Amino acid sequence: MREVCERPSAKEMRACAAAFVTRVTARNRLPLDYSERSLRIVDFLIDGLRKGGADRERVHGTLLGLGAYVGEVLVRRAGAVWVDFDAGQRAYFGQPAGVRMGDGRVWNPLGRVVNRFESGGPEESLQTFYLTLHGRVRRAAA
Repeated sequence: MREVCERPSAKEMRACAAAFVTRVTARNRLPLDYSERSLRIVDFLIDGLRKGGADRERVHGTLLGLGAYVGEVLVRRAGAVWVDFDAGQRAYFGQPAGVRMGDGRVWNPLGRVVNRFESGGPEESLQTFYLTLHGRVRRAAA
């Protein structure tokens, strides 16, 4: 049986994110609550993987889980929906699925996580990505 998070489709991404959160929070008390603020924790986790000297192949599953989590934050907080990429998008993004915003723009959270891991610079911050994201639904303050 194929593990859901190995090469997940759009319909499997929510489960992939939930499995990742369950696995990570079982060992650590991390506030992964699908909030915009929690994306700062994702940045810190990726920085820790980089500082630990991990190579991309060794942390592939973790990066995929983090990407699913980031995408799920976009779904829950920014009005996105998970979509399977078509052949051209898969070739361009190198991922099987991503999110479509309310304005029709397509984003690649899995790739954004990989970029953060590979470059590590603050310009690749996932929290900043969310805050500057085009097409996100802006929620009114309660």
